[in-house]
Parts: sequence; structure tokens; C-alpha cells
Amino acid sequence: MSADEFDPAIERLFARTPPMPDAPLFTADVESRLQRGSRIRWAVLGLAGVVGGAVAVREIVTIRLTEDPGAPAAVVGQGFEAASINAQTALQGGLDRLGVGAMDLSSMGGMQMVTVAGGALIAVAAMALFRLSQEV
Repeated sequence: MSADEFDPAIERLFARTPPMPDAPLFTADVESRLQRGSRIRWAVLGLAGVVGGAVAVREIVTIRLTEDPGAPAAVVGQGFEAASINAQTALQGGLDRLGVGAMDLSSMGGMQMVTVAGGALIAVAAMALFRLSQEV
């Protein structure tokens, strides 16, 4: 068999892949993994949205719209500020009940916080890589 006859023969042999006996099981496994990833992604995006919304509300509450204390905008701002203080007090009470209310990270310098945040990001990336390596 010459080289000119051999290449088309190989191409014909590999033109169609034979169906695997476990194809339905493989398809079900892939679909379940896609659904699981979708749930995790949904939860993470939801949590990020809640945190982002809380930060946005906090920033809106702390904006001073006018210097006149009797103006309607100032009264609304004071109401938001009182609500913010009440929410912060409730959150602090909840953290105290969990035993983590006394943690004070404000005493750290800016560079220390960057280091802690960097370490946390590296740990999260390592966990994500480990999980991906387990799924493959």
C-alpha cells in the first residue's frame, strides 16, 4: 500500500467515532456538573449583589445632601443615618452572639491589610485550582 492510498484509508477509519457504551451516563454526568456549577455561580453572584447593595446603601446614607439641618433632604438623611446606626447595632449584637464581635481589624496598618487580603486571595485561588483538578 503506497502512502497515497494509506492516508485516505486512515481518514475514512477515523471519520466517524463509534458510539461509546456509556454515552448516556457520560451525558448525565456532564449535565449534573454543569447544573452544580450554575448553582454555585448563582449563589456567589447573589452574595456579591447583596454585599454590593449594602455598600451602595451605606454610601447613599452617608452622603450629606445639604448643610441646612432643617431641609427635607437633611431630615431624610438623618432618618437614613438613624436606620444605619440601628442596623449596625443589630449586626454587632449578632456578631457578639457568634463570638466574633470583638475582632478588631482596624488596628492593622494599610500594608498589613493588603497582605492579609493577598493571602486570602491566594488561598481562594488554591482551593479553586484544587477543586478544578478534582473535577477533571
